[in-house]
Amino acid sequence: MRTAAVILGALAAGLGQAQYLINELSFGINSKISHDESPGTIPHYHVNGQPNRPDVLSNRVILTPMGIGNQRASIWGERTLQRSDWVADIDFRANGPERASGNLNIWLAKDGRTTIQENSVYTAGRFEGLVLVIDQHGGSGGMLRGFLNDGSKDYAHQGNIDALAFGHCQIAYRNLGRPSQIKIHHANGNFKVDIDGRKCFESDKIVIPQGYTFGVTAATPENPDSFEVFKLTVMSETVDPRHSQQQQGQGNIINNNQNSNQQAVPGGDENPADAFKKIIPDESADTFQTSARQFADLHNRLQSTYHQLAAVYRSVTEHQAVDEQRHREVQDMVRNIRADLQRLDKVDSLQRTVEALQRDVTGLRDALDRRISSHETSFRGALTDHHRLLSERMVDSIPGHGKLIFIIVGTQIVLAGIYVLYKRRKMAGPKKYL
Repeated sequence: MRTAAVILGALAAGLGQAQYLINELSFGINSKISHDESPGTIPHYHVNGQPNRPDVLSNRVILTPMGIGNQRASIWGERTLQRSDWVADIDFRANGPERASGNLNIWLAKDGRTTIQENSVYTAGRFEGLVLVIDQHGGSGGMLRGFLNDGSKDYAHQGNIDALAFGHCQIAYRNLGRPSQIKIHHANGNFKVDIDGRKCFESDKIVIPQGYTFGVTAATPENPDSFEVFKLTVMSETVDPRHSQQQQGQGNIINNNQNSNQQAVPGGDENPADAFKKIIPDESADTFQTSARQFADLHNRLQSTYHQLAAVYRSVTEHQAVDEQRHREVQDMVRNIRADLQRLDKVDSLQRTVEALQRDVTGLRDALDRRISSHETSFRGALTDHHRLLSERMVDSIPGHGKLIFIIVGTQIVLAGIYVLYKRRKMAGPKKYL
């Protein structure tokens, strides 16, 4: 008995750290959205669209199909969130041509189905709650922005809603070939948004009240993106007693003198921690003098043990669902890591190719340097020989000055002789007198 008490005590202590899946706020669990008995619908959610209704498949919801522009679609929950601490996971995928666009809006708003309907943050008007917007804002490759409104601002008539965003980050979400995951944390006065395992933004000044409804809307222009939602799960560390279901039918009735006690069927939605708070205190054996009191004490203790075992069973079942979801997330992470490792192998191969190319280029450069040096040496030698031969040719081709001097001197001598002969003849000739 002491061992069983220790085990039950340990389980009770661990309940405070457990995360419980809120089924009525979640869909896409175990990769299942639409059930076979009601195809085309999502349990606990309403699906609408303009002009066409979204396609609800077994494993995903196609909010806006590719190739059909000007679409608006919405998924709104029937139940409200009655938790102060919670975690929401949304898996989505966006595909489209290079110049296509559109926006996906994740809401946690008051009366979203009637006040927001299929609108995006740009056309929603006055709403009360939170919205995360994924689009190609400002021509960027992708951006995730967060907006809050208490119903006082009309977003449809805001000239520029960028200044109203309380947080944003750049993301890559289009044509990835895989779903992207957005995780929203709201616990212990802290609000955080993660995208694909990395933090987008965080704040300790945001508190979202209870009673809001989860929803997803999408809107596309003439050249549309295709937005698909695979999963929306909401988990919390507490179980809300207001959503517990009453026992169907009556259990075993045990008469104890004038009183009758009704036993609850295991698997109800009461808080598992409450079952461990109702432990019957120990009493002395002297107080049980009659068989009726002994039987009543035995019945009460068996009933308490039965409730505790039922609480343990519910806790284990919920833990199993959470563990399966985390196992799928780990599998997705492992697949992504394997893909990254394969890309790293390609990087190593590319690096080896680059190194081989570098060696080839280095060898080619050395050979080219040697060739250039050899050609430079031979060119210098040929140019030197050419200059020497050119000088010799020029010297050989220039005529000698001796002949020129001989001609000039001979000409002068001939002229001088002629002149002397002329003078002599003139002097020897007869003189004429007047």
